[in-house]
Amino acid sequence: MAKLKIHMAIEQYDRTLPLVTGWVKPENIDLKVEVISFAQGRHQRMLGDYEFDACELSLSSYLMARARKAPLTAIPVFPRRLFSQSQMFVNVSAGIKSPQDLIGKRVGLISYQTTLSVLAKGDLAHEYGIPLKEITWVTSTDEPVGFDPPEGIRIEKIPAGKDIDVMLAEGEIQALMVPRTPEPFARKDPRVARLFPDAKREEKAYFRRNGFYPIMHVVALKEQVARENPGLAGDLLDLFERAKQFCYRSYADPNWSHLAWGRHLFEEERAVFGEDPWPSGLAANQANLERFIQYSHHQGLIANTIPVKDLFVAA
Repeated sequence: MAKLKIHMAIEQYDRTLPLVTGWVKPENIDLKVEVISFAQGRHQRMLGDYEFDACELSLSSYLMARARKAPLTAIPVFPRRLFSQSQMFVNVSAGIKSPQDLIGKRVGLISYQTTLSVLAKGDLAHEYGIPLKEITWVTSTDEPVGFDPPEGIRIEKIPAGKDIDVMLAEGEIQALMVPRTPEPFARKDPRVARLFPDAKREEKAYFRRNGFYPIMHVVALKEQVARENPGLAGDLLDLFERAKQFCYRSYADPNWSHLAWGRHLFEEERAVFGEDPWPSGLAANQANLERFIQYSHHQGLIANTIPVKDLFVAA
């Protein structure tokens, strides 16, 4: 009997590399793994054209699409996670020393609904007591899924031809919250710094308070493909788990990573987060997902909260 053919689009990370290289393979699936970055339109291609059978997808966009009855479901595998605190950058001349200093400022985002944007805004409100209506949100791209912002929320789109990283360095916006390191910060431009000088300490405190490492991406499936192939979800869950464990074992070699202290960092993270900082499954991620759903609802991206179990296919 021929194996089920599945076309999956993912980003290449250390935890997905075993799938890309074929070091870890499925037993019951004829799987084509294609590395397609966010910049190559992976999210839009899944949301707009349903191009792939399975796809690494923005949690925020997936949640919004699911709330709007898009023919998608997902498995509880989360290949990308970030804390927001390391991704908050400021113009050093703006006098921003704490989250409270963001009130009245212009703060850049990729889009209002980008997962990191939702997390950062939600954390500002929930963790630091910042009213989101007292900030002007400045976005650099169109919104992938349409929505009506809550009354009083100010959203502006940057002018055509402008670069939001340059706008931060030059003070046209006073802060920027994005999932990748802004170019001026990466090249050590003295005009740009992190909001939290010791972001790592802030993130450890966040983890101690909340007990989770925030989810950025989920693995979405075409609903019809999942429905017609009841064993697929379980097979993919097992595949991603084996790839993750392969990744973990690789760090037994202290030179697996190009980072000189990669093994030390591996051990340090285990001491903080426990033996599995990247857990799969619903039980281990319930509080993490519930918090994000609340953030999305509060920010006007979904009309009603959604039970976590309704986001995922039964494996």
